Amino acid sequence: MYKYFISFLFLFFIIDGFSQKQKKDTLINSKKDTIIYKTSYGVRLGVDISKPVLGIFNSSYSGFEVVGDYRISKNFYAAAEIGFEEETTKEDYTNSTSKGSYIKLGFNYNAYENWLDMNNEIFLGYRYGFSLFEQTLNSYTPNIIDPDKTTYFTTNEITTPITATSLNAHWSEFVLGFKVETFKNFYISASVSYKVLMGIKDPENFKTLYSPGFNRVFESNTGFGFNYTLSYLIPFTKK
Repeated sequence: MYKYFISFLFLFFIIDGFSQKQKKDTLINSKKDTIIYKTSYGVRLGVDISKPVLGIFNSSYSGFEVVGDYRISKNFYAAAEIGFEEETTKEDYTNSTSKGSYIKLGFNYNAYENWLDMNNEIFLGYRYGFSLFEQTLNSYTPNIIDPDKTTYFTTNEITTPITATSLNAHWSEFVLGFKVETFKNFYISASVSYKVLMGIKDPENFKTLYSPGFNRVFESNTGFGFNYTLSYLIPFTKK
């Protein structure tokens, strides 16, 4: 009888020990599985370095742009760009300079699924752009038609500048780009944009050839843009 009782106790302790080990392993695995990686939320500020670089190689252009975004949710960011540009456009019979400031407001959607605590982006975005500028007709050569309306001929070049102020333009802009966190909270970004002009105020007797923020104005009222930015995230919280 005692032999069976001792065997039963020995079996009980073995089963209980195995059960405790299983519970411990389950608890450890459960803790591992519930680790949550949080990412930073805050304001990211930077500059577009492509514009001053372009100004080095193109003496007819100068400009700068400050960029920023604010993370609203996991994938959505409110975004904005503010800048100033001056561009001299040379045509066959005209030479004109446009200069002024602009602002672009919109959002980015991050379509990239990050691993663990990474914070990179492949984003699609939209901007509404608005610019205020002036345009100076530096020089021009008039084309004159004869009374029979059969022959055009040119006269001497007129070099007296004519400046038109209080001009404006507004447009829609569709953006595709990426951001990479190269160091802690420091980002490199590049993007391309397709722009559609929604409205523009031209000077009297002359067409606007360049609008700051929109770039060159073609007859199709569409255009393209490129940005290469360096930015830094100022984190407020982690979620």
